Amino acid sequence: MGWCIRGIRGATTVDANTEAAIDAAVAELLTTLCERNPFAPEDICSVIFSTTPDLNAMFPSQAARKHLSRWENVALLDLNQMQTATGITHCVRVLVQVNTPVAPDQIHHVYLRGARQLRPDRI
Repeated sequence: MGWCIRGIRGATTVDANTEAAIDAAVAELLTTLCERNPFAPEDICSVIFSTTPDLNAMFPSQAARKHLSRWENVALLDLNQMQTATGITHCVRVLVQVNTPVAPDQIHHVYLRGARQLRPDRI
């Protein structure tokens, strides 16, 4: 199988709507995602973050740039996640699109803290 673009998903919840709490949760999420899916920053096509409407103290992309070396040239985007009646709150989601030779079933999606309920099959 050759190289292609794959999406790596992840999510976590945040204890409070504060810069420190968002920063810590995003750092933990991205560190875990990078450990489970080894790729070089130059292999990243783009990264999309979304937050539930109750999180607005900090952009997740700020935490990514702060904690991950060599991500200064990675295209990052922050969006607001739609709110549903049954959705979880204080949630940060991420979609990392990478060029990789790895097969889809070898991608390790990461769901931490309260976001584990989003994909119990991925824990």
